[in-house]
Amino acid sequence: MNALYTLDTKNVDYLKEKLALKFKKIEILQINFNESEFLKSQKEYILKLINTFDDMAQNSDFIIVIAPQNSGVVGKIELSLQLAKNLNCPIFEDEILEKVKAINPNSKLVITDDLSEILSLKQNIITPLKFEYQLKKEAKRLKKHIILPEGDDDRILMAAHNVLQDECVKISIIADKQSIKNKEYALGIDLKNANIIDINSSDLLVKFADEIYELRKQKGISKEQALNMASDRNYFATMMVKNNLADAVVSGAVGTTADTIRPALQLIKTKPNTSVVSGLFFMVLDEELLVYADCAININPDANMLADIAITSAKTALSFGLDPHVAMLSYSTADSGSGQSVEMIKQAKQIATDLDKTIKIVAPIQYDAAVDKVVASKKMPSSDVAGSANVFVFPDLNSANICYKAVQRSANALAIGPILQGLKKPVNDLSRGALTQDIINTILISAIQAGGDE
Repeated sequence: MNALYTLDTKNVDYLKEKLALKFKKIEILQINFNESEFLKSQKEYILKLINTFDDMAQNSDFIIVIAPQNSGVVGKIELSLQLAKNLNCPIFEDEILEKVKAINPNSKLVITDDLSEILSLKQNIITPLKFEYQLKKEAKRLKKHIILPEGDDDRILMAAHNVLQDECVKISIIADKQSIKNKEYALGIDLKNANIIDINSSDLLVKFADEIYELRKQKGISKEQALNMASDRNYFATMMVKNNLADAVVSGAVGTTADTIRPALQLIKTKPNTSVVSGLFFMVLDEELLVYADCAININPDANMLADIAITSAKTALSFGLDPHVAMLSYSTADSGSGQSVEMIKQAKQIATDLDKTIKIVAPIQYDAAVDKVVASKKMPSSDVAGSANVFVFPDLNSANICYKAVQRSANALAIGPILQGLKKPVNDLSRGALTQDIINTILISAIQAGGDE
């Protein structure tokens, strides 16, 4: 680990002396606490701190973060625990070590008075704010072009305003231009840098209709039907992506899942060597990022489909910075139980490992053995994945959908999705109950998916 957090300035000289034996460029980040700024918006305060830390890390070998020495009404230890988690910094502490540990039980955050432990550990805490920061940073680097078909929805327009202000992506919106001007005034937003497309007056409409007819004429559609399809905003947006005029579609705040996905399946289709489109959720807990699949599309996948979902989910996780450890879930761990479902999971694992020799996967396995090293050591001691899984493939849509909603509501997890995977180009479906921040997250994720092959 190339950073640590200390609560007391008196530790700094000792730490610098010891660290200088191993690192050449040691930087000090003294957190100057602004209580009014923190109380006004903890989110913005912490995101700004993460950015400062990240910038410093680019030009240093090791960072010593010094806790705020005046935390006002916010408790110093509680504040430090929060900041250290968001910076993914283990805490070095000696005098009040046990007190700090007692306040922070059952946490992945390492708190120790042993410097060698800090230097040797591989702590990887991802908080909701850290994940949001990473999404924005990567999307800004890629600068992809996202098309939003539902330009009549206020949430879509506010999300577009936000990502344009942050210069994360380029945006096209399908809407009437005058209505957009009216919405800008009514909502207090700025969409001058968005490309507003009125389908009825677009030069692309006839071109797209002709292309749809050629693609679908064997299915029996007429030219008139092809024109009607091209006039539909989701089909038009999908054709924009198919023709490389945009990189991804984000839709579904107003329409149904079928409205969003059907054009993609008909026109963009699946990636080579991929037969299944599936939907995953990023589950962002207090200290970790997990992937759940398939929570949206396939009701009763067979072994081949489950294998495909496992491989695709691992690749998606990798593109978002995770080292994927895949658990194919069951009511049985290893050979503890039997039944048709268990045998199907075993078969799916075999298919997955035959198709992808590099995949780190365990199956069948129960959830507790997948995430808890102590349980894993008893139930599946020979597995390197058991106890450390971060990508979870459920046996069917029923269990997946129930589980993600249970974790979202009962564990107060941030659930981002469904993120569609397996298509040649990204098309993502929003919940009709999506909040503006949900739409922002989906836009950023779609941009990163679009850059996944770069």
